Amino acid sequence: MSSSTPDKPPGLRTGTLTTADISFFVVSAAAPLTVMAGVAPIALVLGGIGAPAGYLLAGITLAVFAVGFTTMSRHVRSAGAFYAYIAQGLGKPLGIAAALVAMVGYNGMEIGVYGLLGSATADTAHSLWGVDLPWLPIALAGLLLIWYGGYRSIDFGAKVLGVLLVAETGILVLLAAGVLLEGGAHGLSLASFAPGNVLVPGTAAVLAFAFSAFTGFESTVIYRREARDPARTIPRATYIAVGFLGLFYAFVVWTVIQAFGDDKVVEAAAGDTGGLFFAAITTYVGAWAADLMHVLIVTSIIASLLAFHNAINRYGLALAEEGVLPAALGRIHPRHRSPYVAGLVQTALGAVVVLGFAVADADPYTQLLLWVNTPGMLGLMALMLLAALAVVRYFRRVPHQEGALRTIVAPVAAAVLLAVALWLVASKVDLFTGASTTVNTVLLAVVPAVLLLGLVLAHRLRRTRPEVYAGFAAEPTESGDPACPHPTSSSSTPASATPDRPGTPLSPSATD
Repeated sequence: MSSSTPDKPPGLRTGTLTTADISFFVVSAAAPLTVMAGVAPIALVLGGIGAPAGYLLAGITLAVFAVGFTTMSRHVRSAGAFYAYIAQGLGKPLGIAAALVAMVGYNGMEIGVYGLLGSATADTAHSLWGVDLPWLPIALAGLLLIWYGGYRSIDFGAKVLGVLLVAETGILVLLAAGVLLEGGAHGLSLASFAPGNVLVPGTAAVLAFAFSAFTGFESTVIYRREARDPARTIPRATYIAVGFLGLFYAFVVWTVIQAFGDDKVVEAAAGDTGGLFFAAITTYVGAWAADLMHVLIVTSIIASLLAFHNAINRYGLALAEEGVLPAALGRIHPRHRSPYVAGLVQTALGAVVVLGFAVADADPYTQLLLWVNTPGMLGLMALMLLAALAVVRYFRRVPHQEGALRTIVAPVAAAVLLAVALWLVASKVDLFTGASTTVNTVLLAVVPAVLLLGLVLAHRLRRTRPEVYAGFAAEPTESGDPACPHPTSSSSTPASATPDRPGTPLSPSATD
């Protein structure tokens, strides 16, 4: 409901986002240019020329996950996304714990990146103009910029992300075109996809990096209320995002291998990990393109920050409407229709963390970025695993007309594959952090600790606020509108909703 009345506070801007808009949000969160230029060279060093296949395998795994995930999105219309799915499938206690993990995970994925913004911008200024800038003022300026982007309307954010995403992917396409037109260093080769180069010990490390490169694609469902046609827009955007990222990552890494040659690229990556992509684009396109790539890495980071900021704001809004977080977080701006209070609180939290690391004289990249991001990444992967399991349990309990492929086969396969992926990332955590065993142990313990704390909070909520517990993650009661009136916004589930009420299955004619 997009209109407001004196008796009804304004809600989110419904019916606004197209499939392309939502795709921009989720692909921007993954920061393709930053992932390629900053992380892909490490994957090449660890896994050799078979690295492109690792990105394809990760993409296939997440596409399998998307089958059950998007099927459930047509049946569970609550604004809580991951936690609502898990609550509906695996029970309210685990759903409440998942909500806490989601907040920690998404905040971890965003706040740590302010360290990357500071260090990358400082590196760019030094490389292009010989100017040495301190990272902290850059990070704080970034906090204000991202706050403003989240404060404005969702369609404003979509337009900004669309421009930035086209720019960052465009420079990678330009690099690929230059390499292909020149025929690479020694002619084009498909050796990267040969089994002998893929099935090597280093592939496990490549897969760990590859899965981390997709983080954020699952946030399509968070924008359900603002989508024009949620039943179609959300699944399409999810498949487009995961399909594009998987194919694009593999293609770009393969073209960089061709730029140096199968026999030279690993040595080149090991010798200059941070400069591999810049060296390639300088050779095949020109020095001006390398300078432009430096600038676009900064804008890529800004796009990722804005995408995660918007996702966090909507999670905060949903939990405020549930009654779990303070009601003030559910306030919607009367003009921009954005969850502006949630955005302000999230920005303040980011400032506290960034300033805390600065006071401790921590490195913005190796400590602020890597130490804060790693638990966030693990948390979101754990949520995907729980969501896959929730799909199976949900459709066993609820009458539906979906096929077994969508409700059993794909979710079970996704759960197995995601469990392996989570184990790979956890077992290779030292590659992500470069930290001591003690620090890595603490980082790995964050997600289980938050999950356990969430279960304790769920028990306390059921005992002290039974009405809130009963209505947690319940489905909207208005059949024609996924958003229902609420004292703080026009898009929530009323606290009086029937407890443990499963989502009302939609007929194939209404969704397919």
